[in-house]
Amino acid sequence: MTNRIGLDAIENASRDEIAALQLERLRWSLQHAYDNVPHYKQKFDAAGTRPQDLKSLADLANFPFTTKQDLRDNYPFNMFAVPREKVVRVHASSGTTGKPTVVGYTQKDIDMWAHLMARSIYAAGGRVGDKVHVSYGYGLFTGGLGAHYGAEKLGCTVIPFGGGQTERQVQLILDFEPDIIMVTPSYMLAIGDEFVRQGLDPAKCSLRLGIHGAEPWTHQMREEIERRFGMQAVDIYGLSEVIGPGVANECVESKDGPVVWEDHFYPEIIDPNTGEVLPDGELGELVFTSLTKEALPVIRYRTRDLTRLLPPTSRSMRRIGKITGRSDDMLIIRGVNVFPSQIEEQILKTPKLSPHYLIEVDRDGHLDTVTVNVEMKPEHATATSAEREYAAHELAHHIKSYIGISTHVEVKAVGTIERSVGKAKRVIDRRPR
Repeated sequence: MTNRIGLDAIENASRDEIAALQLERLRWSLQHAYDNVPHYKQKFDAAGTRPQDLKSLADLANFPFTTKQDLRDNYPFNMFAVPREKVVRVHASSGTTGKPTVVGYTQKDIDMWAHLMARSIYAAGGRVGDKVHVSYGYGLFTGGLGAHYGAEKLGCTVIPFGGGQTERQVQLILDFEPDIIMVTPSYMLAIGDEFVRQGLDPAKCSLRLGIHGAEPWTHQMREEIERRFGMQAVDIYGLSEVIGPGVANECVESKDGPVVWEDHFYPEIIDPNTGEVLPDGELGELVFTSLTKEALPVIRYRTRDLTRLLPPTSRSMRRIGKITGRSDDMLIIRGVNVFPSQIEEQILKTPKLSPHYLIEVDRDGHLDTVTVNVEMKPEHATATSAEREYAAHELAHHIKSYIGISTHVEVKAVGTIERSVGKAKRVIDRRPR
């Protein structure tokens, strides 16, 4: 998969070379979608656009967006651009908010995905022969198998554990001595808690690198993970509708935001309200167009993730900033726009509080109320009621000062806030719709 220095040539190519490859591949992808997916033909025709209208990368802005609802409306297989018999695997979302979104892969798609995951693990600091403990979920979720195939492609030894059974996770980390763990950041902290519960120091285990994704996480959470485990923690980004994990990955030498693998996915940032394409550096909603996917091409797919495009550093391809939230998970509290990640940031600034939290939003009459449930860190489990009250007051003060909303903070007993094996559930909003 790599040349002798471990990088694909395109990772060090000039921006002109990357743009030329993108334009060539984008023309193919638009034509492939238009010719083989009735949904895209109908949407392109309705917008008055044709694949041949694309003369430059900027012309992509004239093409219509694709949304998660489009995939649900074409459930299960109507978005596939190849005959179903050529689809060698399907994955799907959980479908907790409606019909699941179904994604398909040809053998070429699977090979490309494994290649990009291997590239991602290499960028994160993984090398041939490393032992990789995979704690992402296996099955219809793309995380486990995506990480698994990529690690094998790179030449690593894979420990395919999956999620859950936290006590056994710790036991196998001690016994098998993996170099790398691939897991959601929130579950990484749950594993750390289990080390402490067993009287063990997680910083003394064999792990040197964590590759964390599938949910937004802050720089403060990175610092907490790195402090507790004495390892490097890097961000991997992806979503099933685009390919799965491995759309972008941080480079361990810079840790300055995931590098988008622009030879396979064309990124845009748009204003989530108007759909207008924004310049690099401006905060907006991330949109992807696939350049090489056969079974499920996606054209201008709205991820709902809020971030910004940043210039290249460790590789020739652009980076994305930390995901600040999703355009569809923003809470409006008494007229103030609030993202869970903003509250998480304040929790992690409060020295004695752990990163496990749950936000509950209710309405009392006409007034929104917010309760932030947190825990003391395990080492402060025996804190006095006065110490717990002080920590709650400190957090409420920080949230009011930095975010601008009043909250009630409840400091719960250690271990009582539910630990998520997959993506963490951070918000319960009980307000009437």
